Amino acid sequence: MAQLNRVFLMGNLTRDPQQRFLPSGQSVVELGLATNRKYTAQNGEKREEVTFVDIEVWGKTAEVIVKYFKKGNPIFVEGRLKYDSWQTKEGEKRSKLKVVLDRFEFLGGGQGRAQDGGGSADLDPTDFGVDANAGGGQQGEASGDIPF
Repeated sequence: MAQLNRVFLMGNLTRDPQQRFLPSGQSVVELGLATNRKYTAQNGEKREEVTFVDIEVWGKTAEVIVKYFKKGNPIFVEGRLKYDSWQTKEGEKRSKLKVVLDRFEFLGGGQGRAQDGGGSADLDPTDFGVDANAGGGQQGEASGDIPF
């Protein structure tokens, strides 16, 4: 049987990207993403549901993310789900489901983007192993190959 593990999310960062380096020198960045869902309950009341997702980014893409994003910035991400489990020092079992980012797109026109002046990024996304469409979308639009 065929299998599929793809995730598409659009939301805002809940914190500044947190970067660390492996002994090999490879960069790993962790992000927090909030996505909102607005709906009307059966009683007619307007409601909003917020979902928080942890995202892991590796390599050159991680370096781009940490350079151009900060808390509150909108982002479109595509990746795969990963299940991590571990045991605490106290012997308790813990687990977490997160997204490992494969590609992303800048959203929001660049306002408030990097700390060094914002605006649009002067980079060629293909130099960083990022999809060539990263940066071409308008707010609320994820250009590219979303299959729906």
